[in-house]
Amino acid sequence: MSEESGVELIYECVRCCAKVHTKELELRGGGIKCTFCGYRVLKKIRPPVVKRVSTK
Repeated sequence: MSEESGVELIYECVRCCAKVHTKELELRGGGIKCTFCGYRVLKKIRPPVVKRVSTK
């Protein structure tokens, strides 16, 4: 996992829709687990950047 240290990723729990930051996951041992409900399925929230692709 080659992540930049300056980039803060935010995950969203599938069950309770809580926002979980990567710093919170690292503090709890680095495992993928919701800090609120304990569910182990998280999805990464996409950044609000619109990518434009030219058709020509």
